[in-house]
Amino acid sequence: MDDLTILNEVHKGVTMGMSSLEHISKKCSDTEFKDDLSYQYNTYLTTLDKVNNEFEKIGEIPDDTPLNQKVMGWTGIEFNTIKDTSNTNLSEILIQGYDMGVIKGVKLLNQSPEASQNVKDILNGFIRLQENNINRLKKFL
Repeated sequence: MDDLTILNEVHKGVTMGMSSLEHISKKCSDTEFKDDLSYQYNTYLTTLDKVNNEFEKIGEIPDDTPLNQKVMGWTGIEFNTIKDTSNTNLSEILIQGYDMGVIKGVKLLNQSPEASQNVKDILNGFIRLQENNINRLKKFL
């Protein structure tokens, strides 16, 4: 895969992750958990800056995340939190999303040996970010 495709996928993963964190945070009443979600959100902002800088370098703009994916993400969170807004349930929802991000990221990395080193570094950073977020959430399960 080319650099632009990878950057678009990372951009989509980051923005969807940020959106999920915003939705989950609104359902959370635990201050410690909310602070951790805020930390995770800020780490996404750092990654988003790196991705956007790379887009600028190559003179491109990121693709928008398709509306149906945005709606599915929001609807999934709403449906899965109707009866249970415990830290355990909210953490589990986020961990499942982060898991998908790790899988997608590793696949992209494995399928893109020709990608530039800078883009590979961004993708590896995105994968580590997802893994770190999973580890942070384990204490809330």
